[in-house]
Parts: sequence; structure tokens; C-alpha cells
Amino acid sequence: MNASSENEFYIVAFSLSSVKQHWLFLGLLTIYLMALLGNLLIIILVCLTPKLHTPMYFFLCNLAIVDLISTSTCICKLLAITMTQDHGITFLWCMIQMFFFILCANGEIFILTSMAYDRYVAICKPLQYFSIMRKKVCIIMAAISWIAATSNALAHTVLTSILQFCKSHDINNFFCDLYSVIGLSSTDITSRKVFTFCEVVLITILQFLLTIVSYIFIFSTVVRISSSAGQMKALCSCTSHLITVILFYGPLMFLYMKPEASKELDMLLSMLYTVAVPTLNPLVYSLRNKEVREAFLTFIKEIKLNVYEFLIFG
Repeated sequence: MNASSENEFYIVAFSLSSVKQHWLFLGLLTIYLMALLGNLLIIILVCLTPKLHTPMYFFLCNLAIVDLISTSTCICKLLAITMTQDHGITFLWCMIQMFFFILCANGEIFILTSMAYDRYVAICKPLQYFSIMRKKVCIIMAAISWIAATSNALAHTVLTSILQFCKSHDINNFFCDLYSVIGLSSTDITSRKVFTFCEVVLITILQFLLTIVSYIFIFSTVVRISSSAGQMKALCSCTSHLITVILFYGPLMFLYMKPEASKELDMLLSMLYTVAVPTLNPLVYSLRNKEVREAFLTFIKEIKLNVYEFLIFG
């Protein structure tokens, strides 16, 4: 089924019965609200709790912002499709969705690498930690991550927007994914494929290798710690980040390195790193991090106190 207008795409999404569509809508809405509330809570806690004003939580706040934008970009349109059965999306909104998705995907990669470097300095150079990871340095690292991600997303979006789409307008995904959209173009996209491959190597694989190298140094340092208590303390400080890295890179690498498979499997894998990961990240950092749990309990107590004072004193 093709879109009725040349300026409109048709997002195929999931082919389900009406009953299953309703269950899918409820499931997606629940997951989206969990991701929304979880990441908003992380941002609020980091901003309002002085104890969390450290480099690690600064990058965590940036990661929560990326996850918030990412899940909103992909889920909101899918919720509308599931609810109204209107699969159409204008060319402009498709490009906007693609821009923010690429921005968030690249932003997450750069921020995860920055967090890996932060953990490397904290464990391998603990005495120099606060002199290396100064506030100015953290801000510069975060700014570079956002600028690089925005530039790359803008380049891909502009290059895609000038392509010709004279054939099928059916996007075999649940959002305007770069590869799904350029695959519909009637223009010769050989140069685009080369550019995209180089971009994947330079950004995704290089950043992943930097993260791996950081953890090689971290584990080699942990092994040399004499006490088992010291080893556990050092490992616990980077466990949450390591889980997040595995959750993000695992489905992403499997999606692009596996042999050709069904579109349904591709969409399910895309669901993992676009929907599941932003939902799980706040849980990973809140359940495994004592400081975040304490900040959350303090935040709840303050809310209860404010509500009590309001009810008593008006």
C-alpha cells in the first residue's frame, strides 16, 4: 500500500488484528510513561540534589535527556498509528523524526563513551580524579557530544531530503529510520552507503572500542587491588554504566551485523534500543546506585512534607 501523496510516506509498523492493536497500544503507552517518568525523575534528582553534582551524574543527566527525546521521537507517532490506524506521515515530519532519532542515537554513543572515560579516571587515577574531571572539562565533553551528534544528524537529514522518491513510499519500520528511508529512493545511493558505512566505523565502532579499552584498563586496575572489598567497591561504581552499554550496543550491533532477516525481527530489535533501553536506564541506575536511591527517598519525603504543610497551613 503506497501513500496517497508524493509528499507523504506510509509507516508500515506492525500488522496485527484490532484486538492485538489495542493491547499493543496499552503496552506501548505503559512503557512510554515509564520511560518518561523515569528519565524525568533522574534529571530532577541530579539537578536538585547537591550530592549528585558530580561528573558521573552530570553525564547521567545528559543520558536521561537523550533517552527522553529518543523515546518520545519514536513512540509518540507509533502510538498515534496504533490508535487511529493512520499510517501516513508527511515528508517534513519524517525528516524531523529522522533528525532527532539520529541525534539521540549518536548522542547516546558519545555520552556513554564520556561516562566510560569518567569511570576510567575514577578507578585508574583516583587521586587525580577531581583535577582531571573538572566542571569545565565535563561541560566541554558534553558540549562536544551534543554538537557532534547534531552535526551528524543534520548532515544525514539534509542529504536524505534531496533524494528522489518516485517508487514505493512504504517504510518497513515503525518510525522513519535512515536505512529504511534511503532504501526507498530512486536516486543512486551508492555514495550514501559508502558515507554511512564510514560514519558507522568512525562513530559507532570507534566509540565502542574506546569504551572497551577503558574497561580493559579498569579491570586490569581492579585486579591489582589487594583487598576483595576494594575490588567490589571499584566494580560496583561502574556496573550500572556497563549494563547500560551492553543494553544499548547489544541489539544495535546484532541488528546491523546479522544476516538478512525478516522485517518483523528488525523492528523488534529496533524496539530494544529505541524503546526498551531508555526505559531500563533509569531503573538500572536507581536500583543499583545507593546515592540515587537516597536522593529519591529524600525527594519523596520533601514532597510529602510540602503536601502536609499545604493541607495544614493552606
